[in-house]
Amino acid sequence: MIFARVLAPYAQFASKAFQREATYRVEVFSEIGSLVLRVYLIRALWTALYAHNPAPPNLPLHAIITYSTVALLLSLIFEVDGTRQLREKIRLGTIATDLLKPVSLPGSLFSDGVGMTLLHALTVIPSLLFALLLVHVDHPATAAAGVAFLAAFALGYGVNFLLNFCMNCVAFWTLETFALQLVVRWLSDLLSGAVIPLSFFPGLFQSALLHLPFAAVYSTPLLIYLGILRGDRIPQALLEQAAWLLVFAAIAALAWSRGRRRVVLQGG
Repeated sequence: MIFARVLAPYAQFASKAFQREATYRVEVFSEIGSLVLRVYLIRALWTALYAHNPAPPNLPLHAIITYSTVALLLSLIFEVDGTRQLREKIRLGTIATDLLKPVSLPGSLFSDGVGMTLLHALTVIPSLLFALLLVHVDHPATAAAGVAFLAAFALGYGVNFLLNFCMNCVAFWTLETFALQLVVRWLSDLLSGAVIPLSFFPGLFQSALLHLPFAAVYSTPLLIYLGILRGDRIPQALLEQAAWLLVFAAIAALAWSRGRRRVVLQGG
């Protein structure tokens, strides 16, 4: 009962965020339409590239189309940033009153992000159904691979949230984080495997990229989904994701602690 009472406010934050995002129905439908169009363009692009170039041994045409389609569906969820409110609260000064509330502000931001994520996750279903009219999407080879993919997705979601939280905490010192987030988002799109599979990069560079936190968000779940990561490599990949989760949790806790102290020292 005590645990339920503690979680109740955060469940309300998530519910309100879901309702708020659902209000903009035109935006939701346009997002679905945009994704279906991107699936069509990706199929055309990879088909043309594979027609004139030899296919990588572990990524035939149907696999790369599946990879890109699933990556687009994941982007509906990973691109949600509930922590951006932190930057606005710092800039407007309302964070001073938020710190007086009997709930954790990071917890409320996470709950708000979960609420937005749930709505965007629901858009994955119609998006996938429409995408299946254009492309064939392979399913995980085994049930175990499917479970491992869901575990990797959950860990990637946590890493992505903490990375965004850390970037928005920079606003405690700079007030504006747009340039930083733009650079990190560009690096993430390039180095996470969200656009180009990391398998396409050469030898040592590929090995280095696979161990960066960006890969923990997109590449690891996608490689598990396709069956490129299998057997003993799956627990190793999940442990590496968990390690990055702990690293960013520690950085986020430190940044939040120092940032809160800065607000108090400035008098709010």
